[in-house]
Amino acid sequence: MLGQVLRAGTVLSISIVFFGGIIYLYRHGHSVANYSTFIKIPDFVAHFPGIFYNALSLKGQAIIQIGIILLIATPILRVLCSAIGFVLEKDYLYVGISMLVLFIIFMSMLSGHAG
Repeated sequence: MLGQVLRAGTVLSISIVFFGGIIYLYRHGHSVANYSTFIKIPDFVAHFPGIFYNALSLKGQAIIQIGIILLIATPILRVLCSAIGFVLEKDYLYVGISMLVLFIIFMSMLSGHAG
């Protein structure tokens, strides 16, 4: 089951990134990159609520960003599924270990210096 979760999450995220890449290249494939000036990423890609709103508007960068978020969330979902499996097996030592791993993941996400 855990292998299927990882496989499905990876395939789904790759498909979403590929779809977003096709849309992005269709709309911006003709433009020439200017590397002499730095242009920051658009706000709709940098902020979480804007990503989903603009993905519904079929903006390629936002769809790619959703695929990347899903790829990052896949191992977290795997740890959560393993914790549920350990609860069903009544193996409480590994439930505690899985919960500790989830706690470490979420604390590192919240205390990161990226945002």
